[in-house]
Amino acid sequence: MKKVSLQSLVNYLNGETVTNLDEIKAEIEAELSRGEERRQANASLYDEAKPVIFEELGNASNPITIGELFEAVESKLPEGFGKGKLQYAVTRLWTDEIVKTEGKVNTYSLK
Repeated sequence: MKKVSLQSLVNYLNGETVTNLDEIKAEIEAELSRGEERRQANASLYDEAKPVIFEELGNASNPITIGELFEAVESKLPEGFGKGKLQYAVTRLWTDEIVKTEGKVNTYSLK
């Protein structure tokens, strides 16, 4: 948001007359929605990748590492879904559905 717009907003809040409120509102809305498209695209990637990852975890006879899991599903994952996203999903997003077995190298399996 532009410094001029912020100053105008402060002036308005202080009771002064401001003529560019529509511009300020548009800038605030743009700032609030910034990155929303990227968030939605990432959410879509995670939704697309989840069945592939869970199928592999379900088929594994023993808990597997993130590296092993990624190697097994890499070709089936949507474009742009790398090892970092897989690790984030397994360790942060889907923790209520995946069991983490701690060790020298952590391993993962379905609950």
